[in-house]
Amino acid sequence: MEQIAVILYVCIALPMLPMLFILPDKRSRLFLGYLIIGCTICLIAGEVNVWLLRLFGGDTAYVTSTITPISEELMKAVPVLYFAVVFSDDRDTLLSVSFALGIGFAVLENAVILTQNFATISFEWAITRVIGAALMHGACTSAVGLGMSYIRKRRKLFFCGTFALLTAAIIYHASFNVLVQSSFRVAALILPAALYIPVLVSALIRRRKQKQ
Repeated sequence: MEQIAVILYVCIALPMLPMLFILPDKRSRLFLGYLIIGCTICLIAGEVNVWLLRLFGGDTAYVTSTITPISEELMKAVPVLYFAVVFSDDRDTLLSVSFALGIGFAVLENAVILTQNFATISFEWAITRVIGAALMHGACTSAVGLGMSYIRKRRKLFFCGTFALLTAAIIYHASFNVLVQSSFRVAALILPAALYIPVLVSALIRRRKQKQ
């Protein structure tokens, strides 16, 4: 499993690196960089998850619904928090880089699962992973980034606010994992879209106002 993940990382993430030196726009390089960071975190998270699975006796259902949402959301949040604290707390930039990170994570995760279960994979599975898991990872990470744009300059809210954002992302992630393994799988597809669509509409309205 670990070898497959590394090979896919080399094939998917590393070819993006030369583009960082070619793209003329700084924002484009930033978003591409966070896409690569997302793939890198997914590779690290895979190693951590294997260790956690062994630690909890191989109980996949328990680990994926209780433990991995914590480890994955914490790891995904670190680069976003670092960017917000060190570089910028601009709302649009934080939303974009955090969503790019979440999608980068999902791209490598989907590729690993696809490779491991290629014989049983269907088009329905692919759509589920795109609408469900990929959007869920992007939504969870972007929610943390969007929240950081509000609490970054408010010292009294920074620590408790950061904890609240991480807790919300973890609960959201865990809820998705529970639903996708249950008979309510359709709800697992609706859950990420229910968060993504309002954020998308808000972003489009804000962009239109800025152009005017």
